[in-house]
Amino acid sequence: MKKLGAFLFSFLFLAASICSAATLSGVKLSGVSARSATYMEATGGTVSFDGNYKIHTFLTDGTFTVTTLGNIGTVEYLVVAGGGGGGLSAEHFTGGGGAGGILTASGFPVTAQAYSITVGAGGVAGSNGGGSSFSTISTLGGGYGGDSTNAANSGGSGGGGESSTVNLSGASGTAGQGYAGGDGYGAPGDRFGGGGGGAGGLGVDAVSNVAGDGGIGIDASTSFGSGLPNSGLFGGGGGGSMYITDNGTSHASYGGGAGSTYAAIGDAGTANTGGGGGGGAAGGSGIVIIRYQFQ
Repeated sequence: MKKLGAFLFSFLFLAASICSAATLSGVKLSGVSARSATYMEATGGTVSFDGNYKIHTFLTDGTFTVTTLGNIGTVEYLVVAGGGGGGLSAEHFTGGGGAGGILTASGFPVTAQAYSITVGAGGVAGSNGGGSSFSTISTLGGGYGGDSTNAANSGGSGGGGESSTVNLSGASGTAGQGYAGGDGYGAPGDRFGGGGGGAGGLGVDAVSNVAGDGGIGIDASTSFGSGLPNSGLFGGGGGGSMYITDNGTSHASYGGGAGSTYAAIGDAGTANTGGGGGGGAAGGSGIVIIRYQFQ
């Protein structure tokens, strides 16, 4: 019995010593300790920091290069296309431009390589915005607003309808990227353009004496921090324009441009927000943002 007891004591002592050494070296029986973790390293764009996360912001085309993959190997992204221009018309009671399409997600896997980044331009009046992309993620530019000659066009978000009886209908958005534009309103002496669709909501229909507001966008500041263009508010639709001069203008937000009164041009969409242009104005350019844990 004494020999058996001595053997058990020696065995338990040896096992405890092995576990202790493993713990000190950073390896535990339950898995890899935090001390042995490695983190992603990458270059490209304008770099900023938010706690334990690094953020790469691309205002124009560029390259995101993963130089060290690390243990996690995933990123969070926001890809915003260029906003569509407002409707092009000599009368200037046209539909607002649709916002550029937006896609965002976390846990997107990457590898140690270079990724081309495309940032879409805002569309001029009567033209769709340009698409944006990162890796396999692509978004569509916003659709242009309708005018007396052309119906509103679809896109990431759809353009707003014009105020003639021919092109009243707002255009469709792309599922998962944006919403449809609002309808225009047309009657003799009472003509108002619909609001462009936003990445977060429908463009507003015009009614008698009131042009349609642009659809709302999204607030990305909670995920990517507030130190972003337009405080992280992206993808608002452009406001429609109106026939009369004494009834104010339609509203827009999240980077979308407001509409205008008769014989005037609306406001352009804000640069690097993907906002749609107000009636007769250009849309705002897009943006691509990539975020990952670096410590």
